[in-house]
Amino acid sequence: MPITGNLLISGSWQPGEAGNFQANEPSSGNALTTKHTKASEAQVACAAQFATNSFQRFRNTSLEERARFLTECAEQIAALGDELLDTMQRESGYPLSRCETERARTIAQLNMFAEYIIKGEYLEPRIDSAQPERSPSPRPDLRSINHPLGVVAVFAVSNFPLAYSSAGGDTASALAAGCPVIVKGHASHPGTGELVAQALAIAAENTGMPPGVFSFILGDDDLAGRTLIEAPGIKAIGFTGSAKGGMAISRLAAARAEPIPVFAEMGSINPVILLPQALQNCAEEIAQGFTASLTLGTGQFCVNPGLIVALEDANLNRFITSCANALEATPAGIMLNANICANYASGLKRLQNHPDIQCVAKGKDIDETSGYYGAAALFSVNAVDFINDSELLEEVFGPASLLVRCDSIAQIKRVLETLNGQLTGTIHGSDQELQQHQDIIESLLQKVGRLVINGFPTGVEVCSATVHGGPFPASSDARFTSVGTAAIKRFVRPVCYQNVPDVLLPTALQNANPLGLMRTVNGEKTEAAIQ
Repeated sequence: MPITGNLLISGSWQPGEAGNFQANEPSSGNALTTKHTKASEAQVACAAQFATNSFQRFRNTSLEERARFLTECAEQIAALGDELLDTMQRESGYPLSRCETERARTIAQLNMFAEYIIKGEYLEPRIDSAQPERSPSPRPDLRSINHPLGVVAVFAVSNFPLAYSSAGGDTASALAAGCPVIVKGHASHPGTGELVAQALAIAAENTGMPPGVFSFILGDDDLAGRTLIEAPGIKAIGFTGSAKGGMAISRLAAARAEPIPVFAEMGSINPVILLPQALQNCAEEIAQGFTASLTLGTGQFCVNPGLIVALEDANLNRFITSCANALEATPAGIMLNANICANYASGLKRLQNHPDIQCVAKGKDIDETSGYYGAAALFSVNAVDFINDSELLEEVFGPASLLVRCDSIAQIKRVLETLNGQLTGTIHGSDQELQQHQDIIESLLQKVGRLVINGFPTGVEVCSATVHGGPFPASSDARFTSVGTAAIKRFVRPVCYQNVPDVLLPTALQNANPLGLMRTVNGEKTEAAIQ
């Protein structure tokens, strides 16, 4: 499919009315040839209105129809073939293997939601039968089920051109819930976003979905995004990115005449605690795993291990030496765009110039004078200085990490107390240590959405048990996840039916249980019909 630079609004492709822009190739810094057009305020409003108009029809599609739509989306993305991979490589600088892996994840995620919604579990149907003879007051017949929330705006992210963008987790879970979606593509990879949008448009047409079920708009400034947030028809927002961006969106959403929820996954430094026996037994192996995790994708992951906490002793020195050897042999990697590269350089400079911080390991710089590149770095700071400087809690997005040297287990605990919300927390320890220091585990559990034992946080598995979220500022609402089947819960709301005749009830709540769902009836789980 040719990349046109156009926008998808209510099933039709049209040029944007607010000018155009070009993405840059990260490896060279040169502008790519395609001119992508930007949505005007009127076009964004039009997309929101068409999506609103399609909501009633889409929300009433059967679970089977919606599942077929999702699987068709997956099939159409696969059908894009090498064109999608080539475009993603040019726009992101990622190697082919990373692009193939992310495509597979995106396709699998769509298929996962298709399989999940067929079971109807997310509907959470509950029935409490009437008790007309109850004294002192009768109980009416009460039944509840989850309904789709409405039109969802999704902001594509820079570092996952497929898995968190046009057909990524936010889009997949919103569509699975029965919510139309408007995606604002990311200016770093507009061609990749458009190709996937083309695939979803074909899938919608092939499966008879309303044309407003999916729209794709672009802009390299705040105009389209702000207009989308403020559009009256938008009922929820999915966002992955920086804390600054997530909070700006949250403030705009809260200031609307009708405030709406923002499900933002934001910054995290993902602490890794190294207990003494673990370092004594395998300092070099841990260092190898850590440096591989740190430099994966040039560190451009929200679960990058940005903080190490350990006791200062000879075994920690072994760890540092192994990290230094590994990083010195690791050349600078390509970063996604000019802003990310500049912000990473600024973050490194801030740490390098800090009077209490030392650089203990650094990756190889390269001779390139153009393009966007970043070399890995490991810094070190005393625990007391870390505890007294809240600025050191700020994420440096890229392959940099800060090692906090502690003089006791008690000081490790004090370091953990200073942390704010995180996506992940990791502990390396022997079986004996983990049993002995369960209080450290408990402390970490209060801060994170995912606990990792003797591993590293990168490599988020997409499955039912996954939690990708955490207390603020890791995410805007710690009750939800943006990855896994539970992500659908962000885009539904419970509705109760009181004394409603059976014929008027949603199919999932009818006495005969025609869908064969597992329901909670009078406090008991059952698939049986109500006689």
